[in-house]
Amino acid sequence: MKKAVDPKLKVFSAQMGFYDSVVAARSQTAALEAWGTRQNLFASGQARQTDDAQAVEAARAQPGVPLRRLIGTTNPFELKPRGLPEIPDAPRKWAEDVHPQKPPAKPPRKKKPADRRPLDKAEAALRQVDEDRKREEAELRRRQDELDAEREASQARYVEQRKQATGAVVEARTAYRKAGGTD
Repeated sequence: MKKAVDPKLKVFSAQMGFYDSVVAARSQTAALEAWGTRQNLFASGQARQTDDAQAVEAARAQPGVPLRRLIGTTNPFELKPRGLPEIPDAPRKWAEDVHPQKPPAKPPRKKKPADRRPLDKAEAALRQVDEDRKREEAELRRRQDELDAEREASQARYVEQRKQATGAVVEARTAYRKAGGTD
């Protein structure tokens, strides 16, 4: 009887040294743990999820166990692969191995200068709001000064009228008392 395979298992592959390596795991983190590395090989593009039938079959048969085979071969994936990698006839220079020649990079495209018109328009609108507020404040101060002057004149009229009315009350009371009235 075959063991049921966990449907959540994914098969991940990476090149490590002279070997292609695959592992069946539930997540990239679990695959990195199985390979014994803390470096995120997925972020650097050195590891990826694979759907290669031979790799998937071998890895799902032994979930969580990293399996290897020599790079560039179609040998089966195994726990301990046999054989050595083939060495090319003519060795290349070390610098070419480590730093392969890349085609010259195209010069970056010159960017069109950014359109400043929307910013200029927004800044002009802000300046207009500030100027409008200054004019409004000046108008409010002028009106406040008028109200203050009106209030002072009104207060002076009130004081004068009250003084006259109080004098009239005093005269009337005095006359009332002289005529025999009582409070």
